[in-house]
Amino acid sequence: MAAPTNLQNGEVKPGSRLERSPASPSMYNMEQNQLNGMGRLRPRTSAGMNGAYDELYRSQLNGNVEAASRDPSPVPNRPRSTITPNLNRARSDLGPRQDNEDTEGEPESRDGAAWKMRHGWEDEHTSSEYLSLLTSTFYMYFTDKRHDTCGIPRSSSPSWPNQDWRMKDRLKTVSAALAICLNIGVDPPDVVKTNPCAKLESWIDPTTSTGGPSSKALEQIGKRLQEQYETLSLRTRYKQYLDPSVEDTKKFCVSMRRNAKDERVLFHYNGHGVPLPTQSGELWVFNKNYTQYIPVSLYDLQSWLAGPSLFVYDVSHAGNIVHNFPTFAEKHEKEQMEIKRKDPNAPIQNYGDCIQLAACGRTESLPTNPDLPADLFTCCLTTPIDIALRFFVLQNPLKQSIKIDDNKIPVPGRLQDRRSPLGELNWIFTAITDTIAWNVLPRNLFKKLFRQDLMVAALFRNFLLSERIMRANKCSPISSPALPETHHHPLWQSWDLAVEMVLSQLPFLLEQEEGKRSYDYQHSTFFAEQLTAFEVYLSSGPKEDEAPDQLPIVLQVLLSQAHRLRALILLSKFLDLGPWAVHLALSIGIFPYVVKLLQSAAAELKPVMVFIWARIMAVDYTVQNDLLKDNGIHYFIAILNPYSDIRVPNATEHRAMCAFIVATFCKNYPQGQNVCCSGELFEYCLSNLDNENPLLRTWTCLCFSMLWLDYPEAKWMGIRTGACVRLCDLAFDPVPEVRAAMLHALTNFLGIPDLTDQVAQIEESIAAAILFMANDGAVLVRKELLVLFSFFVLRYENKFTVVAYEQLVEEKESLLALVFNASVEKTGDGKAPGSRGSTISQSVSRNSIFASMWKQILILSVDPHPEVAQNASSIVDWAHEALINSPMASLAKGVIEDVLQLSQQLPTAKSKNKGPLESIPQPSPANAPQSPQKSQGYNSLSLRGLKNLMFGSTASETPGSNGNVADKTQFSPSRPPNTPRARAPPEWTRPPESDEPSKPLGPYHQAPVPVSPGFRSLDTMEAGRSSLPLKSTLLDWSTEYFREPQMRPHEPEEPGSSDYNQRLWRRSRNDRIISSNQPLKGSAGQSRWDKVDKVLPNATSGGQPTKMCFHQFESHLAMVDDRDTVCVWDYNSPRLLSRFSAANPGTSRLTTLRFINEDDSALLLLGSSDGVLKVFRNYDQHPTVATPSLTAPKQDHGVEMVTSFRALTDVVQSTKSAGVVVEWMQGQGRALVAGDVRVIRVWNVATECCTVDIPARSSSPVTSLTSDAVAGDIFVAGFGDGAIRVFDQRLRPNLAMVRLWREHKQWITGVHMQRGGVRELISGSREGSVRLWDLRWDKSVQTIQGLRQPHVPLGQPGEKAKGGGEKDETMRALAVHEHAPVFCVGGSRNGVRSWNMDGTFLGSFEPGRGILGGLGAGKRAIKGVAYHPHAMLMGVAVGGIGDVTILGAEGVERAVGR
Repeated sequence: MAAPTNLQNGEVKPGSRLERSPASPSMYNMEQNQLNGMGRLRPRTSAGMNGAYDELYRSQLNGNVEAASRDPSPVPNRPRSTITPNLNRARSDLGPRQDNEDTEGEPESRDGAAWKMRHGWEDEHTSSEYLSLLTSTFYMYFTDKRHDTCGIPRSSSPSWPNQDWRMKDRLKTVSAALAICLNIGVDPPDVVKTNPCAKLESWIDPTTSTGGPSSKALEQIGKRLQEQYETLSLRTRYKQYLDPSVEDTKKFCVSMRRNAKDERVLFHYNGHGVPLPTQSGELWVFNKNYTQYIPVSLYDLQSWLAGPSLFVYDVSHAGNIVHNFPTFAEKHEKEQMEIKRKDPNAPIQNYGDCIQLAACGRTESLPTNPDLPADLFTCCLTTPIDIALRFFVLQNPLKQSIKIDDNKIPVPGRLQDRRSPLGELNWIFTAITDTIAWNVLPRNLFKKLFRQDLMVAALFRNFLLSERIMRANKCSPISSPALPETHHHPLWQSWDLAVEMVLSQLPFLLEQEEGKRSYDYQHSTFFAEQLTAFEVYLSSGPKEDEAPDQLPIVLQVLLSQAHRLRALILLSKFLDLGPWAVHLALSIGIFPYVVKLLQSAAAELKPVMVFIWARIMAVDYTVQNDLLKDNGIHYFIAILNPYSDIRVPNATEHRAMCAFIVATFCKNYPQGQNVCCSGELFEYCLSNLDNENPLLRTWTCLCFSMLWLDYPEAKWMGIRTGACVRLCDLAFDPVPEVRAAMLHALTNFLGIPDLTDQVAQIEESIAAAILFMANDGAVLVRKELLVLFSFFVLRYENKFTVVAYEQLVEEKESLLALVFNASVEKTGDGKAPGSRGSTISQSVSRNSIFASMWKQILILSVDPHPEVAQNASSIVDWAHEALINSPMASLAKGVIEDVLQLSQQLPTAKSKNKGPLESIPQPSPANAPQSPQKSQGYNSLSLRGLKNLMFGSTASETPGSNGNVADKTQFSPSRPPNTPRARAPPEWTRPPESDEPSKPLGPYHQAPVPVSPGFRSLDTMEAGRSSLPLKSTLLDWSTEYFREPQMRPHEPEEPGSSDYNQRLWRRSRNDRIISSNQPLKGSAGQSRWDKVDKVLPNATSGGQPTKMCFHQFESHLAMVDDRDTVCVWDYNSPRLLSRFSAANPGTSRLTTLRFINEDDSALLLLGSSDGVLKVFRNYDQHPTVATPSLTAPKQDHGVEMVTSFRALTDVVQSTKSAGVVVEWMQGQGRALVAGDVRVIRVWNVATECCTVDIPARSSSPVTSLTSDAVAGDIFVAGFGDGAIRVFDQRLRPNLAMVRLWREHKQWITGVHMQRGGVRELISGSREGSVRLWDLRWDKSVQTIQGLRQPHVPLGQPGEKAKGGGEKDETMRALAVHEHAPVFCVGGSRNGVRSWNMDGTFLGSFEPGRGILGGLGAGKRAIKGVAYHPHAMLMGVAVGGIGDVTILGAEGVERAVGR
């Protein structure tokens, strides 16, 4: 064989596909560009994966590698992602070969030419276009969010729920007292001033002040200080108190508190002209004559000002005040509690909310540097830019000639003008101080100090600067609450750079002001650089515990029109990280900005604003009031217009976000519904229902739902505009989420208060239009349908009470007939058991929508999905409870008692000779999935509880009566079908198993039963308190989409993540298994297949294994027994990995077992004879005892049900039961389902809908299905009468059958088309003949008598089949290897025989020999055989023995592994 070719990876294409390089089908990358499972296919593997390997190899041999290896075309606006590892591909030994290759052992055709592929597919399957398509696009199924959660919202993350970002306790500093105790010209006794020393007070030198006496200078200082405070807050009322006396101090403090009421007051104290605060924290003021310094105790000051208050102490030893403040506050609190105890009605004061800022510590003195102001602390708090400029100049070692004006450095501009140099500096300073505080403070403290009060926020921002400047001058400002040190924060370097850039341009700016030159100011790059830093943060894969440093700066950038768009885009990327990011942004104060931006008409801002608002409302929809103000909601309603101008490629997704915003705005908000109830919005929404984007269709439906919920005006507008009719059309939508949203909207449409005939007619027509959706394959849809049914039942309670009663009467009469027939069969006397007499009366509800709906509810009460069944049962229980509380109670009680008695009589009337067969039970009503057995009845699920409710518990009701009583009821054999085949012997058209003696089946549900994610079973008490209507979780579940990241790959698609690395490993493992097994196919076709490799003892833990399936790549062998138990083994160990029950009802059996999505994390598909398909994940783990949280890792869940649905709803009762036959087509995402029905049903698992019913064209059951799984158009069906029919899905259903073969005369045991090799189509029938077919021929290519024993000594394979086998032996099983030219048949007596495709006998394995027992053990029937898809292994299950034997080919290396 030629050396393997080293192939490169292809690029990732969108569409949520599991991508592979064209040359290596197992190389892939998971790219999820989906709308949260809404409409786009998730990754899927190729069902033609087995065949793709052979096809690809042929293309290599024919020189088509280059064409097959072309990269897929790049898709615009999508990131390119490649996988770097290069993997080697092994080549298949079958198919066309080059001339120089060894062809020994190759089979030849009749004309001697090299064997070509069957069916004329060699040209198509070796073309470069076909191979490129085949090997570059693969999908995964049942991996959408709806399958992960079943429509149940995930529990909230503990990091972000219930976080209140709003400032409900927002305060205002309404009054300020500026107490300035300077006593200019007189130094305090305990203060020694240096010479020179600091003199400036509020930037005024009192010693050189013009205007005369010191009182004038004091007035100027007071006035200047007030002006400085006014730059911080203009709304605060300021009052100057210059050198106040103790009486004045008390007076203005008490007056200020009285006027402020519960708002905050500011007390600024400048004590530069009085003694230092005492050790107990006393302040000093003057007496009236200014002859003495009078102390004011903190206790008195607190009594006068109380709280909330803000204190600023600009005095040496100010730390004494802060230190003693809590002691006196606690004393006040105790006094208040005592007063409250004596008189509960007494008014009390608040002393707790007091904030303090002090210039220095307890033993520190203020700086006396003559180059700095004397009130340095006050200057830092009130004029931060001026003092920062001076500080920078003083700290700069380089000599600078900077002009000083009024003791300040004159920078042009105004503080409020961000385009001017001074305004830009102030803007940068605000951003930097906010950011420093955000980074170092706890969130609650930051919120209190920097967001609760504008004055407090401004002072604390400036306090950070004071800490930096005063620490450089040997002072340590302190605060209460205390702040961590911030003077070394790296952002101060950015501040120095900004100051330096301004000062470097200052001479030119001053000259420009003087008119000496023209100069354009060069703005700072600070904000652009910080946005770049924020962008780097976002690209680094941030996590919840890594808050960005630049978030407050982004907030400030929103004020700049130049940087606004970029800031909004980065902000939207940050919000996309999840709810924790949204809460961070809201807590930093982003909300007022995005509210204000709704007034902007800029078209470029619309997409990003829509995205940001969608994220905000997904986390907190209580912002409805804010949207109502200034008509902000109309911003989004206008974008909903399909013709609106929104400049973004994915405009439909942004309109879907707008629909979500409008829907959330109307949620539980009547004012919002009133504002949105307009013909304009209805017109926009109706137009969007036709959009191709499923997310938009979904949220348009939910928008309607929230708009008219409990709002009759909107419902009538929906009638006038035809919205309800248009919504009904979406019942056929291909996306399950859209169908569910449509049902949600129609549910909320019901209930117009005035129930007129017109309203009733409309509601009944709606119910009739969606009634068929009870057969929908999506669990999400069926759950929503039940919610609608519950509303309908509640609204028309009286009608459904009558329907329920008539259904009980019908149930009773059906049971009477069954008991009578069983009694006749047993005794022959024809005497029916006694019961209350009843006659069939004319039903008043027959053919009504209410009767039809009630029957659908009853059917859904036995739905295969536990949550659907539980919800439907709740409706049934509620209706029955309403029935027994109605005027019809007396009639209903009698009927209910009769039904219960008749149900208990059925087991005694059952014939003893009519037990189910050992492996295939005789057909019963359980085989008819259209409805449960009438003997059990839909109502019996709740009737026993009703009997207890009405009559009390009875002793006659035994604990063993668990609903399986009726399941054991047998029906008399039906007449053979009226066809030419009916003239054949009856046993020819019966399953081979029917020849065996019957024996009773064991009990069902012996293993744990997996449930769906998030399912919670109602206990007896909860079930008894069932109430209607049912509650829908669809809206909350759908809202989660806007809380999940959409701008970046999910964790499994992130390179370097754990899931990503696991997928890379699986890719390499898969290729290794394929390449190691491909060379073994030739030798396997020439070797004996009787070598025992492994034995799995008691494989199904007590049951009889009947069906088996090997995983392609994992060492997993799944098997089912003759009842409902599923076991998964690791056959390498060997050890049992998991055992669980499929929970199919009694007398039904599991007939289908398949692995799907095998390239990645595989799922297990099970089909049972009652027409139900179920899919399980984590199948190799034991079920968990308790249902885990939806937020827990999937691997912690244990085995759980992904989905389940009734694939066949009209199984025909027949003595020739084939069960349910399923052909899984992974490449196309289809499941072909057939059985005892007259059609072959095609299910599209991506849409979870039945796409077409293809007539089977036969009255016999379909016994086997196979398909061309590579291309997916052709499939072949074998029938119970021996016919084989070929169908082409590309044709119309009534013309789909393209070929009919009738060479077999008996029951078709199996038909199979290889997915690799030469694509042989092989069939085997009951009598033992095996035929090979070519789709182009009218007759078989070759016939082999598979059950005949060739007369060949052991160890000498190679003889052609001849001789005779045992008479009356039947073929029980047929298996075909997917790649090797090998097949085997299992007989009812002589074990397993293996054959080559050319008829060469390859040995036999008899269960009575060797490891399975001695020679006297007897001959046993083969229950099932299965080949490994790649490895040369075969599993064999033998009747009467619970073991499963793994066989291998003699002399062939065992090449399989994990």
